[in-house]
Amino acid sequence: MKRRPARRGKCRWRRHEIPIMDNNSQDMIPEPALRRLPWYLAYVSLLHERKVEYVSSTQISRELKVDASQIAKDLSFLDIKGKTRIGYEVPLLEHKLEEFLGFKRRHRAVIAGAGSLGGALMQDSGLTRYGLEIVAGFDVDAALVGSVKHGLPVFHVDELKDRCRELNAGIGILAVPVEHAQEVADSLIEAGVRAIWNFTPYRICAPEGVVISNTSIYAHLAVMYNRMGGGES
Repeated sequence: MKRRPARRGKCRWRRHEIPIMDNNSQDMIPEPALRRLPWYLAYVSLLHERKVEYVSSTQISRELKVDASQIAKDLSFLDIKGKTRIGYEVPLLEHKLEEFLGFKRRHRAVIAGAGSLGGALMQDSGLTRYGLEIVAGFDVDAALVGSVKHGLPVFHVDELKDRCRELNAGIGILAVPVEHAQEVADSLIEAGVRAIWNFTPYRICAPEGVVISNTSIYAHLAVMYNRMGGGES
């Protein structure tokens, strides 16, 4: 996504951490626990497909290499209890995990940056399984603006404010060059999104109440390369 030079100056928002809450109980849930829950869901879904009726925290522990007591503690946030010496009812546990994680609800999203990465996300129909419905892309490239990419319309980024409201999109996916990350994030915030899924390596800032989820593939590459201890030259 090519764009006019970014605005200079300090960020208008304050960088902050958003505490992760359980929508039902409003109790605080530690982020590491929340990140483990999709692991449990993936395994439990496989068991459901295999017609397995019950699973214990010990069984999940052996499969996923997570301490059984930690699993029991994580699942306690779901307000679900296993049966003594039998474990958790698989279909019920799967349902509770999906509901708790928000995968059963529809979350409408737009992508800012409809190039290679953004285009790949627009094409990924598997995201709908997890409740994410991408409804449009935004860019400044004349070759993309006005086109239909993977069945989704691509608008000019200057239309973000009007289009986001029209499309009722509450999530903005940021897939723009790093030098434009904060500028476009500001536009998404002004357009009324309540959360930004940030795929850039830039640590954007936002006002309190806007959730930021950072998924920088470059940061993950750096960790992987470092843990490999060198690698190919």
